[in-house]
Amino acid sequence: MDVSGDAWDEPIGELRGFMFDVDGTLVLGDRSGRGYQVLPGAVEVLTELKARSIPFVLLTNGSAYPAAVQAPRLRDVGLPVEDWQMLTPSSVTADYLSRAGVERCLVLGSPGVGHALQEAGIEIVFTGGERPTEVDAVYVGWHPDCAMKDIETACKAIWNGAKLYVASDVPFFATREGKTIGYSHAIVAAIRSLTRARATITGKPSLHAMRYVARKLGAPVAAIGVVGDDPQLETAMARRAGATGFGVTTGLLGASDWAAQPPARRPHRVLDAVGDLLTRGFMPQSV
Repeated sequence: MDVSGDAWDEPIGELRGFMFDVDGTLVLGDRSGRGYQVLPGAVEVLTELKARSIPFVLLTNGSAYPAAVQAPRLRDVGLPVEDWQMLTPSSVTADYLSRAGVERCLVLGSPGVGHALQEAGIEIVFTGGERPTEVDAVYVGWHPDCAMKDIETACKAIWNGAKLYVASDVPFFATREGKTIGYSHAIVAAIRSLTRARATITGKPSLHAMRYVARKLGAPVAAIGVVGDDPQLETAMARRAGATGFGVTTGLLGASDWAAQPPARRPHRVLDAVGDLLTRGFMPQSV
């Protein structure tokens, strides 16, 4: 079934900025998050957006490394990305918790997970640290070394009144090795099974993330193009928020998989690769 381009004739409004997924859309990384294979058209599209003064950001659901670490790695493989354009769920979490008045947060994650929170003036503690259960919030991110003691500490903090936040609650993401599990999904499932706490997702597909992106781009949500490979993340977020969704076939799904998606996860257009934004004229001349 042909689902590319104009075969889907849903109208697309004026676009004034773009948000790109990273893994499966611009690059394929390895499990460590350090090595990248650049996908076709990624460098050209970002370079042209920059030349046309069209704002864009990258939003990954990976929380292991702060923007100041991730952006240089992408620049090393040719992607013209400034540090401020590299967003993570921790960027959104720091903004959200600051607005909510959170002062102290227990972080279940590697050291980089809490970096953005510290920059926002939030005190972070880790399991094994001083008074880890006396916190306002528990934030779960990339934590491959999570142990039962970590989960127990998080549960005690929640029983003491802390709210639960999670960077990403999707079970899989695309890497060069294929479909790979998301650690935070499994960790939060364990915590919730014990506490029955409601988990607030701060990364994709949350509206918190979409609104944060809109503020960074200085554009209304309705004028943002959201480009990604996951119907449950980027496309679902775009649909819920009223943005324009572009689905690529370089990550989790092929064209026939996109065709089988329900309306809430169906993008406005399917692209063979991110470079189609440029070659098929979806990119405005300027803003």
